[in-house]
Amino acid sequence: MIHTIERKEQYAYIDMQEPAFTGEIPAEFEKTARSLFREGTHNLIVNVNLTKKLDAGGIAMLKKINWLCGNDLGLLVLVTRDDDFMDELEDLKIPGLTVLPSKEEAIDAVFMHSLENEFGAGDDDYDDDDYNNVSESSEP
Repeated sequence: MIHTIERKEQYAYIDMQEPAFTGEIPAEFEKTARSLFREGTHNLIVNVNLTKKLDAGGIAMLKKINWLCGNDLGLLVLVTRDDDFMDELEDLKIPGLTVLPSKEEAIDAVFMHSLENEFGAGDDDYDDDDYNNVSESSEP
């Protein structure tokens, strides 16, 4: 698998130089991703601009790596400007998989995701006890 990895504090950027995510490539990518997980990186941004094909093995691996990222409160972001490939990825309906057209947007998505995790998305720090003796009013 031909690729480069740029490691940052919040994420790893993997620049794939493969025209297809088929054959042995998905297994090699999984090894690379698992190595990054062991090093403590749970947000992966993968540039797949050159990639035009995806087989069943590639799909299964994307689902697995996406799940592993999410399981550790991380995010997998695929970057491509190819509308057809982007549509193909979105048609897979992999829960939580993010597909964006630029590296900058992907980095922003990772930072937003980290902030949401840090602040406990949806957690407002109020308990049921905070609402005792509070009644609803019909007045605006």
